[in-house]
Amino acid sequence: MALIDTHLHLDAAEFDGDREAVIARARSAGVTRLVLPAVLPANFDAVRDLARRLPGSVHAYGIHPLYVGQVQESDIAVLEARLAEGDAVAVGEIGLDGYEAEPDPARQEWFFNEQLRLAKRFDLPVILHVRRAQDRVLKYLRRHGLHRGIAHAFNGSPQQAQAFIDQGFKLGFGGAMTFSGSTRIRALAASLPLQAIVLESDGPDIRPAWAQDVPNEPANVARFAEELAGLRGISSEEVARITTANACEALRLN
Repeated sequence: MALIDTHLHLDAAEFDGDREAVIARARSAGVTRLVLPAVLPANFDAVRDLARRLPGSVHAYGIHPLYVGQVQESDIAVLEARLAEGDAVAVGEIGLDGYEAEPDPARQEWFFNEQLRLAKRFDLPVILHVRRAQDRVLKYLRRHGLHRGIAHAFNGSPQQAQAFIDQGFKLGFGGAMTFSGSTRIRALAASLPLQAIVLESDGPDIRPAWAQDVPNEPANVARFAEELAGLRGISSEEVARITTANACEALRLN
């Protein structure tokens, strides 16, 4: 199976000292392509350099909603300059977070709006962080007329899922899907059109049920494909084929 991990923070400190082994395990498991989103200007260089070093891997630039308290409004110009270089496949990871009390929601929305404006200008997909903010994120996507990208770690209602799909977005599933108690996520994974689903690790975060005490890593995407296949009653090969095609469509990958 050839699989794409559509969301991996490979530059994270949790992978320091083990990064080469993590990459080797991923390739051995059939996870041959990695999408590396940035979260703030301080790690733009790291994700770019890692993607350039790994054949088939790509990167995205963005300012994560939980990091907008660590940046200045002028950093939008920094992001704009990076996007103008033309080597990023998406604007991301960007979005809104309604779970954490900080940063201030108004500040999150300002940065989200500005980054969507850049995505529209450069005709780029977006990689979305959408936590307890599905309807607000959809409002901004519609306002800017954006119709391509991935809603990462999706955990909304079936109606919200359909709204993202209707907007042209794919939905990311990964470690949360592996817990028997995650009934809503598992029901979505089992029932949504397979053409709307992509697989992701979100490594080192959202650790799967079988590995709660170690960082999540891209090799687990192969087991996520098996988990999704079991939920849907189809083969892992079919899951791999279709979710890989979905990721290529969402991010315009060759």
